[in-house]
Order: sequence, then C-alpha cells, then structure tokens
Amino acid sequence: MRIPMLAALLLLLFFSCNQGNHKRDKPASAAADVSSASADADSTVAAPADGQPAANPDWDRKIVKNADLAIETKSFPGFTTRLHRLVRENGGYIAQEAESQNSFEINNSVSIKVPVDRFDDLLQQLPADSDRLTDKKVSSQDVSMEVVDTKSRLETKKEVRERYLDLLKQAHKMADILSIQQEIDGIQEEMDAAAGRVTYLSHAAAFSTINLKFYQVLNPAPPEEPTPTFLHKIKLSFLDGWYYLSTLVLGLLTVWPLWLALGLGLAAWRRHQTRSGKKPA
Repeated sequence: MRIPMLAALLLLLFFSCNQGNHKRDKPASAAADVSSASADADSTVAAPADGQPAANPDWDRKIVKNADLAIETKSFPGFTTRLHRLVRENGGYIAQEAESQNSFEINNSVSIKVPVDRFDDLLQQLPADSDRLTDKKVSSQDVSMEVVDTKSRLETKKEVRERYLDLLKQAHKMADILSIQQEIDGIQEEMDAAAGRVTYLSHAAAFSTINLKFYQVLNPAPPEEPTPTFLHKIKLSFLDGWYYLSTLVLGLLTVWPLWLALGLGLAAWRRHQTRSGKKPA
C-alpha cells in the first residue's frame, strides 16, 4: 500500500517540476521574441541612417552663378584659340560673341555657358601667365526656393484645371461652356509660364554664365599732334575769317525776300515824294 502511494507522489512531483520548468521557459522565450522583434525594428529604423537617403530633386540647391571678366592679352589670336579650347574641355559653349577693332585696340566680348561644377575651374584657367586681369566680378543667387514654389503652384494649377475639365463635361449651356473654357485657357497660360520659368531657372543653375571681354592694345600711346607754327596759325586765321564772311553772305542771301520787299517799299516811297514835290503851292 505504501509503495503505490509513494509511486503516485513521485509522479505528481515529476509533473509539477516539468510544468514549472515550462512556465519559466515560456516567459524567457517570449522575452527573447520581444527582444528579437525590438532588435529587428531598431535595425529597420536605423537602416536609412546607415545608407545614404535618396535626395529629393525638388529640394536640391540651385545656385545661379555669374561672372564678369576683363583681360588684357599680348596675343589676341593666341588667346582666342586658347579660349575656345578651354571652353570645350570644360563642357561649356559660347552663347554670344562680338569682335571689334579700332586704331587703338582689338577686343572681343564673349558670353560663355559652362556647367556649374566647372565654373570656378574655368575662371582660374582663363587668365594665362602673360595676360593681365583688369576686372573681375562674381555673383551668385540661390533660386532653390523659387523653383520649389513654382513647381508647387504648377501642381496646384494642374489640379484646378482637372476640376474645371470635370465641370466642362457636366456643362450643358453654351454660356457655362464658354465661361469654363475661358478659365481653363487662363490656367493653361499660367501653367505654361510656370513651366517655362522652372526650365529657365534649372538651366541657369545648371550652366553658369561668364561674360568675358579680352583685348589687345595695338598702339600703347596715341600719336601726339604737332604744335602749329606761326605761319600755320595765320593760315588758319584767314581760313576762319573766310568761313565767317561766307557764312554772313550766305545768311544775307537767304533772306532775299526781305530785301526785295524793302526795295519795293523804298521805290514806292520815293515816287510818292516826287509826286508831292511837283504839286503847285
């Protein structure tokens, strides 16, 4: 009797120990699962920080850069050849060019478009060792916010245009159709202007402008005029006197109708005086 009871007590003790171990293992397993899930979540959140996030093209900085340069060169043809080579090597192009020459110098005014990342390099490369930089002005303007704002207004106008198109489909009266179409045309014009502005600013930010004037002095000092001699001064005096006299004569001849009127008036007066003198006292 004691043996079966002892066996039953041993079995109960064995099952209770197993159940306790299972309960202790279950929280540990759940904690491990929670920890694993938390670690996964942390790794998921931290993943963008490890890698480089994709840049939003609408928020990229757009800087419009401009420069004005004036360079004096000793060889105009050599500088021209070198200029075209540098512009080509830096991925730019010449948008405008105007060359002129006089007795004192030969010069050329060039408008250069160059990628913004090559702007500073080209500025440094343009003046050679034998050239003299006489003037340099550099300016920059950040148009990023203007581009973003213009794009935002463009998207808003697209949505408004779609609403007007829906209203146009529902309109039946000719007056309503014409009114809605007029609104659509106005919105379309504003959209075209905004799109053109974005394109212009994007191109201006992508390609910087360098306004370059380079020149070569042909005659460093203009020739001095010789000092006139005394005889030359006498000659100039006679010429000036003849000029003024001829001008006076021509001026008097210009008013010939006045002289004719005065002559006729004088003749009439003398005739009147003659007739008055012949009358008896």
